[in-house]
Amino acid sequence: MSFYSPDALHEIGFLSVGENVKVSTKASIYGASRISLGAQSRIDDFCVLSAGEGGIQVGRNVHIAVMCSLIGKGQIELYDFCNLSSRVSIYSSSDDYSGESMTNPTIPEAFTHVDYRPVVLERHVIIGSGSVILPGVTIGEGTAVGALCLVAKSLEPFGIYAGSPLKRIKSRSQRLLELEKLYLASSSRSLDL
Repeated sequence: MSFYSPDALHEIGFLSVGENVKVSTKASIYGASRISLGAQSRIDDFCVLSAGEGGIQVGRNVHIAVMCSLIGKGQIELYDFCNLSSRVSIYSSSDDYSGESMTNPTIPEAFTHVDYRPVVLERHVIIGSGSVILPGVTIGEGTAVGALCLVAKSLEPFGIYAGSPLKRIKSRSQRLLELEKLYLASSSRSLDL
């Protein structure tokens, strides 16, 4: 995988870029001036980040795997230590499918009714391959969502969710919070050396 150099990342015009950020040269970035990338984060091949008015905020140590898409007019926030497996789609905008209005971006806004609301993935959220997250969803800290899930409603913290329809299977261990502290302490010691 080929990543942009720090200078090339600067030239793209991101709102902000932390240290040691890796963005594939095969990723597609739209609205870069509304996208913030936290330290140690990585965006893989064939991802699409299309930031609307609300922008996209990516925390530290976030991984966005191959072929993910983050799209929409509303804000999208991925807090620290989130992980999107391959082919995850996050939408902060959605057309009205009722037939009461027209759909698609080739139609003037006066004839459409687009729902746009923020999407928030709190710290340590992991989303399984092929899952779709819709506008207005907040996924609580430490939550894991299985592969091929449709997330249309907000999810409680530290749950493991799967299935269609999506349901909470069990609780997720909070040990990862202790590991986070150890990791951050070891990272800061490495920087001091």
